[in-house]
Amino acid sequence: MKSILELKLVTVGYDHEIILKNIDLKIYENDFIGVIGPNGGGKTTLVKAIIGLIKPISGKIIYHNNKGKAIEKLIGYLPQINQIDKKFPISVKDVVLSGLSDRKNIFKRFTKSQISMVYELLEQMGIQNLAAKNIGMLSGGELQRTFLCRAIISDPRLLILDEPNTFVDNKFESDLYRILKVLNEKMAVMIVSHDVGTITYYVKTIACVNRELHYHQSNVISQQQLAAYNCPIQVIAHGDVPHTILQQHEH
Repeated sequence: MKSILELKLVTVGYDHEIILKNIDLKIYENDFIGVIGPNGGGKTTLVKAIIGLIKPISGKIIYHNNKGKAIEKLIGYLPQINQIDKKFPISVKDVVLSGLSDRKNIFKRFTKSQISMVYELLEQMGIQNLAAKNIGMLSGGELQRTFLCRAIISDPRLLILDEPNTFVDNKFESDLYRILKVLNEKMAVMIVSHDVGTITYYVKTIACVNRELHYHQSNVISQQQLAAYNCPIQVIAHGDVPHTILQQHEH
């Protein structure tokens, strides 16, 4: 299986404070990785490093077989909903179209086929009737659907979602994993979430991030392994009904 990107001994921080240290991780085609860990442990920092928003202090991130694509085309990104400015005057259709824009040329004209692609995606997400609506008028679930369309319209090789379950309606939450399962047939998926019980039912592998990264090639992690990873979750189980037993421990 081909790798999409690789982190080699990556250390990342802000203002001389180290957040992540010596991170090693390979992401392969059709991976479905769940990223878990405590608040402040560096999960969002990991995402920002991968998508190029922050540069490593040391180590390197290698993007494989991108065929000349810029990072923003290689990777689709769904940010946390609280990072989205709902006051910005832009329609749902234009938000999705912006996923096709290069950072250097955000005002280029779009083709009829590209615009048609927008409406196809909106229909798949069940929000085709909202195309002309301003994003400030959307519910949390509608906003997430809009930005998910934006993240995948460029047909990325990797889709990253940062806490997609936060501040959304129950309908979107139940639909989200069904959508991701379908998308995972043609792209790798990385999902950062506190909803550990649910993601362990769907993901294939788990990365526990708490200043360091411990990668587990399964969606089941034992109590002993989590204790070794300094992750504040004691037991994760995967069965017919997903369930998690949470318990604090020293870390």
